[in-house]
Amino acid sequence: MKSFFKALILVPVALAIVLFSVANRKSVPLSFDPISRDAPVFVFDVPLFAVVLAAIAVGILIGGLASWIAQGKHRKAARRNRREAETLRGEAQMLRAAVPDSALPALTSGRG
Repeated sequence: MKSFFKALILVPVALAIVLFSVANRKSVPLSFDPISRDAPVFVFDVPLFAVVLAAIAVGILIGGLASWIAQGKHRKAARRNRREAETLRGEAQMLRAAVPDSALPALTSGRG
């Protein structure tokens, strides 16, 4: 069922990307020289769809990185809590081992 919904989303998205790429195959000049408009130093002729898809990919990567950085405090708290829980489990096991079984209260059957 999960793969069906994944396909239900991904197939139309992939189809839209392919259609967009086919419709925008014309090359456009991509320049990294903001100073000289007439004779830029670094000019690449790339298809328009490549520029758009690359911009989307870079945006997704930057957004993911920003999200990962923002969640750092939560990951740190989870690590701290995990270490504390392991320490407390070890301490509880040590205390259980130190107390003899005869010192523990007897369990009742619960029939009042």
